[in-house]
Amino acid sequence: MTFRVMLRMEIEPGKEADFEKAWLAGTEAVTGHPANLGQSLAREEGGPDGHSTYVIVSDWLDEPRFRAFENSPAHLEHRATLHPYRKGGTFHVMTVLHGIEGRAAADAR
Repeated sequence: MTFRVMLRMEIEPGKEADFEKAWLAGTEAVTGHPANLGQSLAREEGGPDGHSTYVIVSDWLDEPRFRAFENSPAHLEHRATLHPYRKGGTFHVMTVLHGIEGRAAADAR
């Protein structure tokens, strides 16, 4: 079963574009890991902080290999590059129990 990590990051207002550039520049630190299945960056719409909240989702083969990555020098360096933009956030881990493909995905093949 896939192990999923979700990080909700509140970004300092006015630093959103720089945060997005820094995140994109460092994606290899995550997706280059042999246990990573992929990741995405989404921006929450609306809300009291406008467009300053982002959600990062990454999928992993399993929790032990994610935990090994979490303490790796590559991850710590990437996290440090994002820290200056961050004003708060939350971190969630979960196991994906079921995934059902939608019609649009099937039609796209």
